[in-house]
Amino acid sequence: MPRMLDVSDEVRAEIGDEEADRLLAGENAPGSYDCTSCRTPGDSAHERTSTVLFIGDETAVLAFAHSTCLPSQVVQVTEEQLQGAVRSISGEASPVPAQIAPEQAVLGVTSGLVLIAGELHPALVVEPTAPIARPGSSGLGDDFLPLLIEQGFMPLTELAEAPPVQHGWSVLLAMGQLHAVLQPSAGGGQPVAWWQAHQPLQVTEGWRAAANKHQQVLMFAAPVGSIGRQPREDLLRDALDKAAAGGKLVGAALPLAGT
Repeated sequence: MPRMLDVSDEVRAEIGDEEADRLLAGENAPGSYDCTSCRTPGDSAHERTSTVLFIGDETAVLAFAHSTCLPSQVVQVTEEQLQGAVRSISGEASPVPAQIAPEQAVLGVTSGLVLIAGELHPALVVEPTAPIARPGSSGLGDDFLPLLIEQGFMPLTELAEAPPVQHGWSVLLAMGQLHAVLQPSAGGGQPVAWWQAHQPLQVTEGWRAAANKHQQVLMFAAPVGSIGRQPREDLLRDALDKAAAGGKLVGAALPLAGT
C-alpha cells in the first residue's frame, strides 16, 4: 500500500532511488511508527510522514516523523550519538555531560518548563562549569555572555515576556530527545552544532509537548555559578529571576530544527 511519505532529495541521495521508491510504495515503510521527534504514534498510510536519516561515522538509521514535527532531512551525528539514540528506543540511554564547540568548555544544560505571561514555555538553561574566555584570548576573564550577546542573544533583566527569536539558530529535538543547539555556519552552508549532546538528553513529555506546541524553545544562558543544578522547576525559575535581576542572564527563542 503506498505511503504518505516525504523523502527529501538529500535523503534520496543517501539511500538511493531504488530504496526510496520501495519506501514510497510501502514495501519497506512501517504503517504505524513512533514519531522520532514527539514520540507519539503516527501512521504513514493516513498522514504525512517525513523520512529522517541519521548518519554516523559508520552506520545510518532511517527514522520516521510527523511532517508537522520535522521535515524529511539528513542529520549528521557522531557514531556514539547514533548508537545512543538507538539504545534510547529501548530505554538504555542516559544523559551525560555535554560540551560546547569549538572551545570545548564543559556546559551544564538543564531543561525545564518556565511560566511566562501565564503560559508554560519549554526552556534550556545553559551554564558553563568554568569561565569561558574569548577564543584566542589569554585572559582570565569570563566572556561567555558577551560572546552570546554578539551573536544576537538579548540581555534580560526580568522574565516578563519571552525573548525574541534568534533566527538562524535552532534546537534539534529528534527521536524524542535533545540532540543539539545549532548555529549558522560561517560559510553560509548547513547549520553547525554550537552545543551537541554527548548522548541524546532525555526531556519530559510535558517539555516535549510544549516544544511541539510553540515550535520553539527558550534558551537562557548565565555565567558559571549563577544558576546551579536546581532539582525543581520552581527553584530553577527563582535562580533565573535572580540571575536576570543581577544582570547575569541572556536569552533567545530558538526554533525547532527544520521548522
